[in-house]
Amino acid sequence: MLALLGVAGLLSFGCSKEQSTEKPSSTAPGGNPLTAPVDYIGAAATAHQKARKTLAGVGLDQAINMFYAQEGRFPKDLNELVPSQLPSIPPAPQGMKYQYDAKTGSVKVVPQ
Repeated sequence: MLALLGVAGLLSFGCSKEQSTEKPSSTAPGGNPLTAPVDYIGAAATAHQKARKTLAGVGLDQAINMFYAQEGRFPKDLNELVPSQLPSIPPAPQGMKYQYDAKTGSVKVVPQ
C-alpha cells in the first residue's frame, strides 16, 4: 500500500503544470482589466488614423492612374488632377502630408 502511495505521489508531482516565468505583454488580450478601456481607445485611435491614411492614398492613386490612362503621363503635381479627375485634393489626415513622386506616379502619406 505504501508503494502505491509513493508511485501516485511521483506521478502527480511529474504531471503538475509548470508555471511560466514570462510576464504577459501589456498589449496582449486579457491584460490588466483596469487599463482595458484606455488600451481599447488607444488601439481604436491608431486604427482610425491608419484607415484614414489608406483611404486618402487609395483615392489619389486611382485619380493618378486615371490621369495616366488619359494623358499617357503622370501628373507633374497633385494639383494637375483638379478638376479633370478630382473636384479638389482631399486633405491629408491631421499631422500628415502627401509626398508625390511625379516620375513614378506614387503618392504616400507621411508625417509633416
